[in-house]
Amino acid sequence: MRTDSDVLQTDGRRRRSEQSRDKIIAAMMALVEEGQISPIAEQVAERANVGLRSVFRHFNDMESLFAEMAARLARHYQPALAPFVSADWRGRLDESIDRRIAIYELLLPYKRAADAHRHRSTAIENTHAQTNQLLRARLRQLLPPHLADDATALETLDFLLSVDSWQRLRMEQNLSPETARAIVETQVRCLVEG
Repeated sequence: MRTDSDVLQTDGRRRRSEQSRDKIIAAMMALVEEGQISPIAEQVAERANVGLRSVFRHFNDMESLFAEMAARLARHYQPALAPFVSADWRGRLDESIDRRIAIYELLLPYKRAADAHRHRSTAIENTHAQTNQLLRARLRQLLPPHLADDATALETLDFLLSVDSWQRLRMEQNLSPETARAIVETQVRCLVEG
């Protein structure tokens, strides 16, 4: 029969284990945010202030740690799915642009790391695909039929409002957030008003 002391001891171990796991994930995210696309386990352990064995006690390998990071980051896309304030589709499209850009800008360092590991990780690839599907469905819902049913218009808007387009504008073309936003908004406006 388990005593109260046994239960408290087990709960304490579980809590310490969860805290250690959270510290490892936070360390991984901090390293990636600082620009390290593929941190190694030793760096993560050092940053988390845990032993190397602790990293692999919580994660089978570095890819499973990347997958957990990707899953946690995917939660940042939830604001893009929140109800819109605007009553008309143009206002909702503007809100969608604002929400996406804010999310993309926040997640940019992690996107680079996820891209580097996506081809090796089914979990990261699935998270990426699910997020894209959700955002695409949300875009289609807010558009009027003349745009939602026009395959070319829908595909172009999906491209213009994608994290991949934002990443290219910001990282490869080295544009400021303001300039990148102006390009996206101008192109979207040309498409929906043209």
